[in-house]
Amino acid sequence: MTKLETPLTDAVAAGRAAITVDAALLAKMTDMAGNLAVNLIIALLILVATVFLSRWASKVTRRTLSRVRGFQDDQTVLAFAIQVVRVVVYIIGLIAVLQRLGVQTTSIIAVLGAASLAVGLALQGTLANVAAGVVLLILRPYKVGDVIDIGGAGGTVQRLDLFTTQLSNASNHKIVVPNGKVLGDVILNLSGQTTRRIEINFTVGYGEDLAETRAVLAATAVAHDAVLPDPAPWTGVTGLLDSAVQVTLQAWVKSGDWWQTQADLMQAGKEALDAANIEIPFPHQVAVPYGDEDVMPVVTVRTVEQKDEMRRDRPDSTDAPDGKD
Repeated sequence: MTKLETPLTDAVAAGRAAITVDAALLAKMTDMAGNLAVNLIIALLILVATVFLSRWASKVTRRTLSRVRGFQDDQTVLAFAIQVVRVVVYIIGLIAVLQRLGVQTTSIIAVLGAASLAVGLALQGTLANVAAGVVLLILRPYKVGDVIDIGGAGGTVQRLDLFTTQLSNASNHKIVVPNGKVLGDVILNLSGQTTRRIEINFTVGYGEDLAETRAVLAATAVAHDAVLPDPAPWTGVTGLLDSAVQVTLQAWVKSGDWWQTQADLMQAGKEALDAANIEIPFPHQVAVPYGDEDVMPVVTVRTVEQKDEMRRDRPDSTDAPDGKD
């Protein structure tokens, strides 16, 4: 073999080796890309299946719990349970997707364990709302459809979520209250009882017959169809005001009839008092005569020049200070 053939043979051998390595690397990369594409497709299918499975599980949960007698009239626990089932299914599906993409489940648990303290500190308000939602679900101070008042925010309960309680007021405004605030505040359940009491204050003149006034108001309440006969309507004198006597009318109605019946009794009571010629006084201002004038206004505004002129006209007011005339 000549000296020229030796380098040429080495170059050919090196080229063949390089081609072999490149072919093996290309085959390995192709295999990795194929596996990644398969895993991505499978992960996507798992994600889609998770969405459909969560909906199916929610329907099954709703259908199953709706057969329980305790949940038929109370949608609060039912909605809460459905939401919990949906969240659990999503968590399981997400773990399956990550595991299919090569992330080990043990690694996920380790990361979650290491980050649990930081997440707990960062989301302590949110976690408190979740805990408060569970407590509200157990204590059940209200349910869906009840009219409640929480710290001045009142409305009808629409739903109880993991984090919030949603209300709708009379103006159809959506009110969202965090469960932590609900549990830590005073809850006034206006429809928690089957009956409610209406209390209306009327005022009549001091010269009117109070017994007749009470009889007229009581008859007005008895004549209303929504007023319950037991307890019977009650009337009584509850205040002696500056220019009137306060007479209170109390009547019991069903919780659903409270608002309209209160408006009806207020109008009917006023009309009944007018028909009986019983005066409902209104505030009066009395002008007291002063000096040589027959009637003077209650409040008189004068300039400095007018005050000086009035002092000169009075023989005993030379030393009177301003504002004393």
